[in-house]
Amino acid sequence: MLRHGLAIALVLTATTTAAAPSREAARAAGLAAPGEIVIDRWGISHIYAGSSRDAFFLQGYAVARDRLWQIDLWRKRGLGRLAASFGPAFVAQDRAARLFLYRGDMAAEWAAYPTEAKGWTAAFAAGINAYVGDVAAGRRPLPEEFRATGSTPERWQADDIVRIRSNALASNLPSELARARSLCAGGLPYEPLRRKLEPPHAIVPPKGLDACVLTPEVLTDYALGTAGVRFDAGKVVAQTPAERLAAAADPEMREGSNNWVIAPARSATGRAILANDPHREHSVPSLRTLVHLEAPDLHIAGAGEPALPGVSFGHNEDAAWALTIFYIDQQDLVVADAGSAIRDVVETIAVKGEAPRQVTLQFTADGPVIHRDAAGRAFVLRATWDRPGASAYFNASWLFRAKSWADFKIAQAHWGAPPLNLLYADRSGDIGWAAAGFAPVRAGGDGLLPVPAGGAYRWDGLLDAGLLPSLHNPARGWLATANEMNLPADYPAEARKLGFEWADRSRIDRIEAVIAAKPKFSLADAMALQTDTHSPLAARAVALLKGLNGEDADQQAALRLLAGWDGNESADSAAAALYEVWAGRHLGDAAMRLAVPAAVARGMDGPSIPALIALMERRDPLVEAQRAAILKTSLGAAWRATATRLGPDPARWRWDQLHKAVFTPALAIPGREAQRQVGPAGVGGSGSTPMATSPRADLTVAGGASVRMVLDVGNWDDSMVINTPGQSGDADSPHYGDLFPLWAQGRYVPFRWTRAAVMRDADLVLTVSPTP
Repeated sequence: MLRHGLAIALVLTATTTAAAPSREAARAAGLAAPGEIVIDRWGISHIYAGSSRDAFFLQGYAVARDRLWQIDLWRKRGLGRLAASFGPAFVAQDRAARLFLYRGDMAAEWAAYPTEAKGWTAAFAAGINAYVGDVAAGRRPLPEEFRATGSTPERWQADDIVRIRSNALASNLPSELARARSLCAGGLPYEPLRRKLEPPHAIVPPKGLDACVLTPEVLTDYALGTAGVRFDAGKVVAQTPAERLAAAADPEMREGSNNWVIAPARSATGRAILANDPHREHSVPSLRTLVHLEAPDLHIAGAGEPALPGVSFGHNEDAAWALTIFYIDQQDLVVADAGSAIRDVVETIAVKGEAPRQVTLQFTADGPVIHRDAAGRAFVLRATWDRPGASAYFNASWLFRAKSWADFKIAQAHWGAPPLNLLYADRSGDIGWAAAGFAPVRAGGDGLLPVPAGGAYRWDGLLDAGLLPSLHNPARGWLATANEMNLPADYPAEARKLGFEWADRSRIDRIEAVIAAKPKFSLADAMALQTDTHSPLAARAVALLKGLNGEDADQQAALRLLAGWDGNESADSAAAALYEVWAGRHLGDAAMRLAVPAAVARGMDGPSIPALIALMERRDPLVEAQRAAILKTSLGAAWRATATRLGPDPARWRWDQLHKAVFTPALAIPGREAQRQVGPAGVGGSGSTPMATSPRADLTVAGGASVRMVLDVGNWDDSMVINTPGQSGDADSPHYGDLFPLWAQGRYVPFRWTRAAVMRDADLVLTVSPTP
């Protein structure tokens, strides 16, 4: 295992002549002309077709070949069709998922995307269906998950893909509910401890809101309808409302990403460099897949959601784009009194092994009803996803043929969800940043708390996309984002109220420091920065300990170990192990116990560690009286906890002994556990380092980057990438977990573009011909 503290990213390249690739042939109903799927030695599909329509068809065929169980489960979960395959335990989740489907006019929905998008999506669905047909006819194997569950894959339609909206819900319903619970307990004075707001903003409870009617049960359907699928003795397992509230309260647990773009003048290559590493919950197979499509009228490569056509981020022949979450608040929780106008929609849910069940979905003018309480109140989700054009990541299709900054701005103007920082670079040397996403215009309120139904807190449409911030060719020659509050200083944040809850600045502070220190920035520098394990947050926390004297041997030993530590959470660091046990498991508990009245603390989920550290740094009265006690008692407890887990000798402690990445499929198949699990591998980093590896409660790796991509803009063959654990969802495929060891060691593989380069690395050439 490589030490992630080293500023090195290793690159896996071919050093010997590759063997001739294997060749296979297939026929597919619906393909217009013969095409090829060239799979390279790292499992990446390079698709060659006679038209863009056939390229998307072959993409659908290829992803079904690699990920049929994954994409079929995504579709069934999103459409509310799990019970039809898996039985009555999934009826509740099906009903909840159907609350979050797009139910508007489909003509308006398709009109929100490029003219060709519907045809591309229909071709993609047809390619999936062609492979499903091969499976049904016995020409291709049925993946083992279907056999284990006694289920079969279903056919797709283009509308299915864009109607699913539960993966597009962004900010901040759980946070609203958490804040309301805190206010009910008298926690308003302690809100700065629970969550930092940026730009600084005063919380004003909406008139007419009784915060105490907001119980955790309000989120039951929301949790079910937006959660992934887990199997436990045939029962669905989703995050509980309490778990979702906890996740929303902790910015290090929220999904995030890094990206940056370097202008030619600052680049060692003389060309722009664009880097992206989105952070999400880890899974097997990976959340995203790498793909390359080439046709006479379309040429793109990048990473995308397996169930969507094209790519979400990547490049075409002329331009490249990257994304991170930009926290526009696109949700409100609306509380409607009993007697409010509610529309019932009765739907039938097919149930495996039983008669179909009828369920009632309820809607108000504000959106779906996600809970009714005993008093008859309706709790309603008002969100931007019910507008045409809000299908998650689908507006990336506007970028497939972008050639200029003007084309990029057209895509930004159409972008619906999720809200993003979009970065841009092209072969001419242009670079830029634009915030993108539907932003509600609130007549009242700020999105931080639930609001009563009625005109005072209505939405007055969406903000004109031209009023979102952007920056083109900045004088410093580079741009970077990491989910931080990056509104320009002169932006009218109070007037437009895009959002007030952002990620901690640790990742962006480290990224900016590293880039700014290099007069010329290289591809190797970009890879090293994506795998950098320095945490400014950890360094700030340790600085708070200066001058403290321990009151017992444990506190004294902990202070000695952390003294002078620079916050590098490398895999072999003993200080990192102690710090993460301390900050992640004990510091916040001590603050709640010593600085917050017990009656208030019982109703709060928190605190946020970045917020607590900031309060201590400025010696805020909220915590100042107990500052030393909080630090010392929590540090002593952390020392004892670390010794319990790693042994009494701190010289033998390593962060990677606690912080292990292991990927286990959602579905357990008896007798196949060893083949289907990937890992473990100990890694460095944390949620506050550029190499984001956010820990679970037990400190194992919960999420972070699966795909890392570094693009040499215009010289595309030199671009580098990694995915984890592999490109395939078939546990018997060599590409199921082959990329995991490379990812864990900070290594990359080439992402080839030209046909000649692709063929040098080709492992398999699958020729697909139309069915006669």
